[in-house]
Amino acid sequence: MTKNPMSQRGYGEEGHFARESHGNAVDFLLAQIRKYQGQITLIGIGPLGNLGEAIDRDAETFRKLKRVVLMGGSVRRGYGDLGYTPPVAPMPEWNILNDNPSAQKLFASGVPVFVMPLDSTQLKLDEVKRAFLFSQATAVTDQLTVLYHLWGQQTPTLFDPMAVAFVLRPELCPVQGMHIRVDEKGYTREEAGAVNAQVCLDSNPDEFFKFYLKRVAR
Repeated sequence: MTKNPMSQRGYGEEGHFARESHGNAVDFLLAQIRKYQGQITLIGIGPLGNLGEAIDRDAETFRKLKRVVLMGGSVRRGYGDLGYTPPVAPMPEWNILNDNPSAQKLFASGVPVFVMPLDSTQLKLDEVKRAFLFSQATAVTDQLTVLYHLWGQQTPTLFDPMAVAFVLRPELCPVQGMHIRVDEKGYTREEAGAVNAQVCLDSNPDEFFKFYLKRVAR
């Protein structure tokens, strides 16, 4: 259950996707990893409960992922630090904070982890970009228009899309090797030690939006 005012629960409860029609998510994940060993890039854009359970159930199979690309964490910049505003110290980020133990398991799993933290994902969908998208009148952009009004934020921040964009265009968010420790309060601490993550601390918002807007508006 989310604490956000936005909710698509009403849509889900209409029965378009009855729960009985879906198998267990962790069973599916582990089966696909076994089938496509070393080939799967898993994108994490929410709390990491399914990943933590998969590690608990079969860590050896989980290590056969090609990599995990994660939107999560706050390494050097917190919420509201856009790079040109007054600095904001790192803080617990929502996806990590909502399942610290699973995040800790992921960073210790031995799977290559690519991290898009708050430092590089506070991408503002401003009025000009919204007007362009909302005027396209496609099925996707119409849904985005509805979601925009449900979310209730004048200028939404596109955190998660950077993780997806990175898989397709890694130059949009260059990474560097770091040792990241997730502590009990949900902080993602940059510490000395063996590299366990490739982290993007600075993205290119202009190039990101050129890529994103063209793809979504098709």
